[in-house]
Amino acid sequence: MDSITLTVNGVPREARDVRPHTTLLNWLRDQGLTGCKEGCAEGECGACAVLLARPTEEGGTRLESVNACLVLLPALNGQEVVTAEGLGAPGALHPVQRELAFRGGSQCGYCTPGFVVSMAAEYYREDRPAQEFDIHALSGNLCRCTGYRPIADAANALGRVAEEDPFAQRREQPAPVPQATHLTTPEGEFYRPTTLAEALGLLAAYPGAMLLAGGTDWGVDINIRHSRARVTIAIDRLPELQTLIWNDDALEIGAGLNLSEIERRLAGRVPLLEELFPLFASRLIRNSATLGGNLGTASPIGDSPPVLLALDARLVLASTAGEREVPLAEYFTGYRRTQRRPDELIRAVRIPLPLAPLTGFYKIAKRRFDDISSVAVGIALDLDGDVVRSIRIGLGGVAATPLRALATEEALTGKPWNERTVREAARVLRGEGTPLDDHRASAAYRAAMLEQTLLKFFFEKTAQEVTV
Repeated sequence: MDSITLTVNGVPREARDVRPHTTLLNWLRDQGLTGCKEGCAEGECGACAVLLARPTEEGGTRLESVNACLVLLPALNGQEVVTAEGLGAPGALHPVQRELAFRGGSQCGYCTPGFVVSMAAEYYREDRPAQEFDIHALSGNLCRCTGYRPIADAANALGRVAEEDPFAQRREQPAPVPQATHLTTPEGEFYRPTTLAEALGLLAAYPGAMLLAGGTDWGVDINIRHSRARVTIAIDRLPELQTLIWNDDALEIGAGLNLSEIERRLAGRVPLLEELFPLFASRLIRNSATLGGNLGTASPIGDSPPVLLALDARLVLASTAGEREVPLAEYFTGYRRTQRRPDELIRAVRIPLPLAPLTGFYKIAKRRFDDISSVAVGIALDLDGDVVRSIRIGLGGVAATPLRALATEEALTGKPWNERTVREAARVLRGEGTPLDDHRASAAYRAAMLEQTLLKFFFEKTAQEVTV
């Protein structure tokens, strides 16, 4: 196979001579669909946003916005894409386009198609109340000249979706199913298996192959660092990695579920994850990014590890030899190194139940949203009256790996949960890890922020429940 087919703006197209590392953005522009722009090539500006048709649990279709610069074209074999051009045309503008034009939401126009797409994704969100618009749907779209007020005005002016709207009707139909794919080129090979067994067989044959889930990290390496993989295996649509199961003693989250889907299915039942989601990059990124990918890259500044460490999570690693569970606290072995073998993939994340009743997540970065953390802290506390029964504190950004603040946990366990105890423990937390000076923060600042997060947690989350 050296070609794939996909539907773009309702029209089937054949893509010939496809290379494993060609992005959807570059291919669309080659097809003359130049509303899709490259602004950053790393998923931060949203100028390349497109809609993908994805399945819902009910068997319908959800139109989700993603960054085309991070989506590999071979991964879309048999899939459906909508660009800004496909939403409307001169003389027949889409409601989103009409509101942006009427309210002055475009100046140079470079970012406008991306805003149109992200706004359309929110417009068609199946549970969106009429006359309400979640402005955070635009958190991954940057505008450098118009200013955001007229864009927000356009978004907030959108009303109810008309019943005869073709995209609203499209939501009632099934989404395309994943197509088995195998491309062989001089640049490398690309596989999309349709079952976990097939994927594990490929990984056994090609240990160390690049596992492609959301592509929000690998896509940056391809675009910015010009990285290439001899073998790429797409695992993002494997049914076995798309599960979310509540058992009596654990919650199991499939490693291939994107973060937006996890947020929808959990519906706030894991408060610590609920705090994480809005601070994890942007909606455009969360519509693709997965827990498996965030843990698989083993970045010391990933946002999910501190939270999952605080939740005492375990990883289910799978290979042709079977499965094994590894505590997340023991998973990271060095800078971007882990216990996962070259022939293994992360199948699921298991979170033990019951959950700690008091939790908090603190991300220190230069921006409140859509930024890389300088320090990240997850805390899960269980009290017996006013005494600490157990506490787990996960840290990111202060060592070569994410880690548990074991000395601080020991300093608190069995002690009264009051201001004096917490202040003493906060000084211990200040000394955890081995923070470095870099362009995001100094080591001294990082240490100070560790101390402050525990104090903040005490006063904001728990002080009213105990005697200070």
